[in-house]
Amino acid sequence: MSTFSGAVLDITGLVKKFGRREVLHGVTFRANAGEVTCVVGPNGAGKTTTLRVAAGIITNYQGEVMVAGTTPGKARTEGKVAYLPEEAYPYERLTGYENLQFYATLYARGDEERAAKMVERGALLSALGEALHRRTSEYSRGMKRRLLIARTLMTEAPLSILDEPTSGLDIESSVRVRRTIRDAPSSGGAVVLSSHNMLEVEYLCQRVVLINDGMVAVQGTPRELKEAFSTDDMEEVFLRASGGRSDS
Repeated sequence: MSTFSGAVLDITGLVKKFGRREVLHGVTFRANAGEVTCVVGPNGAGKTTTLRVAAGIITNYQGEVMVAGTTPGKARTEGKVAYLPEEAYPYERLTGYENLQFYATLYARGDEERAAKMVERGALLSALGEALHRRTSEYSRGMKRRLLIARTLMTEAPLSILDEPTSGLDIESSVRVRRTIRDAPSSGGAVVLSSHNMLEVEYLCQRVVLINDGMVAVQGTPRELKEAFSTDDMEEVFLRASGGRSDS
């Protein structure tokens, strides 16, 4: 269980360039322990780049990024951050249970008792029951995603990052995944996710960070943002804050 408190992820003045093109222009926000923070914005706004920096995958950047009191790269090496990209797949020659075991072994670093507890948590989080003993090549898209979400959250890393966790899922699978994510911070860690679904954002997130054109346009709780834009609709907040057109 994570025992970290305060700002698990602290990003200040994040700038990222690909060649001569600057895609992030001073992104600044925090994600606190015990909360789900949603990073939203139009396609190409810089959400995934920001998440990949926080996960320690992109290492060449300017600004200050701290994950559980250390750099993202070190946090990744020490197992303090768990990252699930939008396009991720289980090992299809393995069963669901074997997938959990493999990932737990990587994070537990030789601690067999810790690995066993991770697998036990992962099995419960996935809610796949007997299907865990089948090869994942037989799984539906929703079942695979549930396994991957469980695989990420079972580590109870201080920071869990989920990029579009319900993308392409049917209603039943989406509901299951959202419930799992909503309950995850009770272990004391922070969850940061991206989503295009504003109803999902309002249901899951204690804080929302809207990135537009590589900058943070607005951030706050869903209630604060709706009050700031004089609306009861998070989709309307998204449209106005990102410069989109509203039907009203």
